[in-house]
Amino acid sequence: MRKTRIAGALAGIAIAALALAGCNSGTPGADPAEPGEGEGDGTWFEVASEPVEVEGSDTVAAITERGKVRIGVKEDQPNLGYLDPTTGERSGFDIDIARWIAASLGYDEEDIEFSVIDSKAREDSITRGDIDYYVGTYSISDARKELISFAGPYFITGQGLLVMADNDTITGPDSLTSDMIICSATGSTSIQNIQRDYPSQTEEFDKYSECVEAMKNGQVDAVTTDEAILLGYAAQDPDNLKVTGEVFSEERYGVGIKKGDTAFVEYVNTLFTDGGDIWQAIFDKNLGAAGVDGNQPAVDPVE
Repeated sequence: MRKTRIAGALAGIAIAALALAGCNSGTPGADPAEPGEGEGDGTWFEVASEPVEVEGSDTVAAITERGKVRIGVKEDQPNLGYLDPTTGERSGFDIDIARWIAASLGYDEEDIEFSVIDSKAREDSITRGDIDYYVGTYSISDARKELISFAGPYFITGQGLLVMADNDTITGPDSLTSDMIICSATGSTSIQNIQRDYPSQTEEFDKYSECVEAMKNGQVDAVTTDEAILLGYAAQDPDNLKVTGEVFSEERYGVGIKKGDTAFVEYVNTLFTDGGDIWQAIFDKNLGAAGVDGNQPAVDPVE
């Protein structure tokens, strides 16, 4: 899959985002060959009739004993991982990927415990066993693979820049200067890329939404993270926000799993490899209408 690019005007994306935000992700249970039947409710994959055992996986053994799946997610990323403050419903591409994995193991929506974990705390939460796996715009990197294991990638995007709609000075990473303040989430690869490669000052918060608010308040000049995330924010407020320039990295999203649980990594990779129709249905519902060009990437060999 090529680096993500967004086609069309932000006004059109805003309409699509509002439609997607109104979708109830629902409980998995429909035929994956008929993704349209659920009328956008996300029910495209069946729950296994009984809990599935994965030989050699301590993670799955813990899930079986507990009878619940604990999943780390984000909740402030429209179209990817979002919690509607009014309805309390979770939606987004990452959320449905997380549900799909749980359903394949035999666990319904009522058996899932979602935990919101900030970027800087992901590895610790996985290592301690606070969660069974993490699905939340989690870029695979060599440094992180020293601490945890990854299944996937299940999606590939690229780093971009979000600015105020009237900002014509920042047109891409090469336009950044030493007097500009660029904001991203603490511990993210995006802030590390800026600090390493560009002459700007940086500001870090626990959540990307805090960076967006800081920019609206004039505290920072731009927000940087994966372009797919930034388009969600721009779509929510197209009169005030815009994504500028081309992507300038490749970010490969993976499922974070406890270090060394090769059996579970292989299980999830097989699910992705064999479930292309389901992946496409999940993608089309959450990101396709917003203009993101996506094809399911091949998974990495298990290390």
